Amino acid sequence: MKIKFLIGMLMVSFIFYSCNEGNKDKDSETTEAKADESKFNYNVEQFADIKVLRYEIGGWDELTLKEQKLAYYLTQAGLSGRDIMWDQNYRHNLAIRTALEKVYSDYKGDKSSPDWTSFETYLKRVWFSNGIHHHYSNAKIKAEFSSDYLKQLLADSEATLEGEAFDVIFNDKDAKKVNKTKDVDNVLLSAVNFYGPDVTTADVENFYENMKSPDSEKPLSYGLNSQLIKENGVLKERVYKSGGLYGSAIDEIIKWLELAYGVAENEAQGNALGLLISYYKSGSLQTWDDYNVAWTAATEGNIDYINSFIEVYNDPVGYRGSYETVVQIKDFDMSQKMAVLSENAQWFEDNSPLMDDHKKKNVVGVTYKVVNVAGEAGDASPSTPIGVNLPNANWIRSTVGSKSVSLGNIIHAYNNAGSSGRLKEFVNDDEEYELEKKYGQISDKLHTALHEVIGHASGQLNPGVGETKETLKKYASTLEEGRADLVGLYYLYNPKLQELGLVDDWKSIGMTAYDGYIRNGLMTQLIRLELGDDVEESHMVNRQWVSAWAFEKGAADNVIEKVTRDGKTYFNINDYEKLHGLFGELLRETQRIKSEGDYEAVEALVEGYGVKVNQTIHAEVLERNKQFTSAPYSGFVNPVITPVMEGEEIKSFNIIQPETFAGQMMDYKKEYTFLPIKN
Repeated sequence: MKIKFLIGMLMVSFIFYSCNEGNKDKDSETTEAKADESKFNYNVEQFADIKVLRYEIGGWDELTLKEQKLAYYLTQAGLSGRDIMWDQNYRHNLAIRTALEKVYSDYKGDKSSPDWTSFETYLKRVWFSNGIHHHYSNAKIKAEFSSDYLKQLLADSEATLEGEAFDVIFNDKDAKKVNKTKDVDNVLLSAVNFYGPDVTTADVENFYENMKSPDSEKPLSYGLNSQLIKENGVLKERVYKSGGLYGSAIDEIIKWLELAYGVAENEAQGNALGLLISYYKSGSLQTWDDYNVAWTAATEGNIDYINSFIEVYNDPVGYRGSYETVVQIKDFDMSQKMAVLSENAQWFEDNSPLMDDHKKKNVVGVTYKVVNVAGEAGDASPSTPIGVNLPNANWIRSTVGSKSVSLGNIIHAYNNAGSSGRLKEFVNDDEEYELEKKYGQISDKLHTALHEVIGHASGQLNPGVGETKETLKKYASTLEEGRADLVGLYYLYNPKLQELGLVDDWKSIGMTAYDGYIRNGLMTQLIRLELGDDVEESHMVNRQWVSAWAFEKGAADNVIEKVTRDGKTYFNINDYEKLHGLFGELLRETQRIKSEGDYEAVEALVEGYGVKVNQTIHAEVLERNKQFTSAPYSGFVNPVITPVMEGEEIKSFNIIQPETFAGQMMDYKKEYTFLPIKN
């Protein structure tokens, strides 16, 4: 599970999850953050709807050389698999990227024309999204230049792009990477390359329906690391492994992981790395579970990592994992301050509004750390999570535990990249504005922590109920994200946070969090959508159904008031106590849905409150947003960790910050292209 830094309750600049938590689109409205007074420049460039930032690797100089080597080897392993994510996203992505990059490097013609500027912007957008579909909306990115112009560029650059791979840039085919629209064949109409072009939703469900795990109490993650295709009409998995699908890139990953294994900080960490290497070699899902158990238990050391096929958000039916990596350095001071949450996980579970049968009697193995990112790749880059909770398997969470992290230096970079000014436009009054200025950042951080540490670790399935990908199907991800959001919201307005020493004024923190969540869920996140679009991305959907449900259910008591003033709409919370109660009611119901596998209830909740947009408000929000130039989406270039050699030995490392986004992407082309290109 992961939290992404978006417009909602948790985006620290406008905002995860693994939960890449995508809980707050502060890139959309943003706390009035001041630029850092240090000399570090967090901003790289802005184009289209994207802002590219930099981050510093905090704590690097405090590491030993051996620990630095471990972090370096893990980042190299991660980057070695970046092509996998591109191919997973769409079958023609690598061919398109290769051709466009050759044009970018070799074209000698006029680079001052509007057409060239449009081409360059298109390429940057494709880079940012790891393919031709928007990283967040999943819609195909529109080329603002003609097919004739691209043909000219290709010819002049001696680059080749033909047939469907060329045509798809300009036609209406494969319009959505992930299509979760109700009452359509979601697999057949999704362009994501997890399935063959003729595989249907029914094919997928039938293929896995009769697969039984050797141990029913420990269900294997069937489908997680494979592509499902039809071969002569027969369904077949193509497994991601050495010697299998993506084998050439996976061999590079293994090479670097073996180097990392040689400098592991301790036995537990080394055992986990050894199992990850075995998994990449065999593709065995049993080994994947063995690895996750070992990785979850390996909590000592200064370096940790996420690596492999993990999150299923990009699969319209929730089976297949996207490749991602995050390499982490522990922030000792902040981790110690926030450890109180994981230490009190059982209290939060016992005092939640869940039905008794749905509460865990023994919350085990929950750890929480604040970390500094040393490198990211795949689905975690350039658009990055701000919080992560793993592993995703419910049985491992219940019996072994989970790891939760907040990406401290990423959040710091967002907070210091400057304000968009949108906050003042969309708050209802000065009191709301001042609360957000004073408490916005700490409430965001606490919501991220509660979402990841307490939210995803809470609750349990009823005996005999299958995994949520089987019971709740395409709604599983948004239900889980909303449920974790609600855990955070419920406890943000609770004196326990002050009792634990996390805040000085729990009520103001809670009020700020509630204001921001409702404002985002009902209004400001809409700046990310084209007028007339439905909400489709799982995190945006969950923020809307939580907010819209609370608005409707509290209408009789005017808990949340819709205010119209000078032709503008605002939402004002009149009764925070009652809203707290409503969040508790909805949390209880979402856990019931998950615990019982109630598909009809989750469909009614999500489709009834989370998908359709009030077009009048949407048009108004877009109009009010026109005054702001700051882009609604942000992502990062990665610092380049460069070894300083003496002969064959690494003696130290230099950290180099990329000057431009395009420069880093072209460097990656030279250094990390390991998959064959098929046109």
